Amino acid sequence: MKPVLCLAVGAALMVLDVSNSVGVSESGQTLPGCLAPPALLAIEPALTHVASRIEKGERLTIVAIGSSSTQGVGASAPTLSYPSRLEAELRQRLPQTDIRVINRGKGGEDAPEELARLERDVIAERPDLVVWQIGTNAVLRREDQSSDGEALRRGVALLRQSASDVILMDMQYAPRVVARPAYSAMQRLIAEVAERSHVGLFRRFDIMRHWQSEQPQAAAAPAIGSDGLHMTDRGYACLAAGLAEAITRNWRSYEREARGARAARFASMGSSSMGGSADLVGGDTP
Repeated sequence: MKPVLCLAVGAALMVLDVSNSVGVSESGQTLPGCLAPPALLAIEPALTHVASRIEKGERLTIVAIGSSSTQGVGASAPTLSYPSRLEAELRQRLPQTDIRVINRGKGGEDAPEELARLERDVIAERPDLVVWQIGTNAVLRREDQSSDGEALRRGVALLRQSASDVILMDMQYAPRVVARPAYSAMQRLIAEVAERSHVGLFRRFDIMRHWQSEQPQAAAAPAIGSDGLHMTDRGYACLAAGLAEAITRNWRSYEREARGARAARFASMGSSSMGGSADLVGGDTP
């Protein structure tokens, strides 16, 4: 086989394999260069406040809080930060829903500093969903993460009391992050807080590691900039696409389960009604 033909066949196989790695969303949205296995995009439990807004056709308000990668440091324009891109991605997937994503990222902050401004910068907006990006600065600055864990637990409790769905987003997979021994402990800490608090977890670290391991480096621009830490326009675009896909899939899963529960309930009611009628017809006449 000629070299050119080999390359063409290889490219075609890569396109065919896209759907196995969420290269194409359930809504048909193409995610070029942002491949991630469905398991990495799964967010549990159900985002019930998000689902309620979508079902009722009401405005869906999302607040993104975090440090520099929420603010958009490394992007070539504010409109290319991940919160801005997330709003656009969700509008494409949910065209019947009025979606607003508010960026409350501040570069250089840790969990305790973000906790201190949750009431003012997040809860005051009455969000249906809060995406809290966390962990990177703590990993870069210290080995002892006990204060970060306590702040994170308190913050999640506060957000849940305010009747918001919550997604925790862990660190970016970047050279300066993985060079610090504390990164694995922080990743576990965030996952444990999400599980015990019954909130969502967006596995940014593992998703970005998958990008690097599965995609040819020559095929696309890097997701991390030359400083070895902050994300690029492409990185933010892929991050937003993946998160939008995860949120949409969570809602669709919730809808399927809700429809199944309603069908089972109606079937049970019908069966009970038929049984009662049979008893009346077949019973002894007083």
